[in-house]
Amino acid sequence: MRIFLTILFLTISNVFMTFAWYGHLKLKNFEFAKHWSWWVMVLLSWGIAFFEYIFQVPANRFGSIETGGSFDIFQLRVLQEVISLVVFTLVVLLIFKGETLKWNHIAAFACLILAVIFIFKK
Repeated sequence: MRIFLTILFLTISNVFMTFAWYGHLKLKNFEFAKHWSWWVMVLLSWGIAFFEYIFQVPANRFGSIETGGSFDIFQLRVLQEVISLVVFTLVVLLIFKGETLKWNHIAAFACLILAVIFIFKK
């Protein structure tokens, strides 16, 4: 159950993180936000990032061996990166229609999969 909660909370956290980091780029397409300054976008992003941390911190606590979970810190970090990249890719492909997935992106994903394999190797 803790493994499932770790992965679920990391995924939810990364949805918030992706929107906090890149969502403001899409807001320029909406009339109400066209003239917002960069500092308004920073405050908005910080507000969204707050919810990222609401899920990120418990995910790491559920997953960490230090608190009864199954993952060491290196495994948690690599898991976080892979989830982050998957969520980011899905958001970009679904919301940022001008972006395309290229062969070098897939090659980089393959390298991350290798990282997961190596980090979980006993």
